[in-house]
Amino acid sequence: MLRRKPTRLELKLDDIEEFESIRKDLEGRRKQREDADSAAAGEEAAALGTDHKSREQMINDRIGYKPQPKAGGRAAHFGTFEF
Repeated sequence: MLRRKPTRLELKLDDIEEFESIRKDLEGRRKQREDADSAAAGEEAAALGTDHKSREQMINDRIGYKPQPKAGGRAAHFGTFEF
């Protein structure tokens, strides 16, 4: 394999300006997203005031989990060693 000298990279003023403009654009998008999220959180808080579900119920609804009630007989507990 041939060895060569390391390539030297130079940072130019145009590169710095491009970096700054992209960074400002990304920060602006992030702020808009955070503002939208905070507005949505305010709406959720208003919805929570009208709908009195527990946190666990909200999570179950969101993931689609519908817990089934356990059978009350002793025969149901025999196989699980819960006495």
